[in-house]
Amino acid sequence: MKTLLKYFDEIICGTALVTMITLVIINVFLRYLFSYTISWAEEVATICFVWCVFLGASATYKHKLDMGIDFFISRVPEKFSSTVKICTGLLLLVINGYIFVMAIIFTRIAWEKPTAVLGVSSSVVNSALIVGFGLVTLYTLQFLYRDVKSIERQI
Repeated sequence: MKTLLKYFDEIICGTALVTMITLVIINVFLRYLFSYTISWAEEVATICFVWCVFLGASATYKHKLDMGIDFFISRVPEKFSSTVKICTGLLLLVINGYIFVMAIIFTRIAWEKPTAVLGVSSSVVNSALIVGFGLVTLYTLQFLYRDVKSIERQI
């Protein structure tokens, strides 16, 4: 169970990716072989794509595989690099936390708006923002905590 929670974003992202690819391939074959399409496949593939993007971004951030600009940090003297890391972490915490709160508001607004084909709430799509930025905010807190502890050990 602990492993499932540890890799939650990767599991959901991978499931969404496989579902999206499978639906698109099936729909293409049906269109060209039988001149038939599954009407809801495109909408479900789009929903899967959105979930894949935001959970993939959180997984990338969690493993520190995102692109970072370390030009400034590499120019800072060694004794100040920890301080710069913490300041950067605090800035990221504020930005990601703000986007997380805005995602909640955005999803609440979209709650009653149905999707075009399935007619389900648009919050199904928009909640990917909440989960993605919520996880990124949690990971930012985790990284910030780790950086502060590392400074405390050095003192």
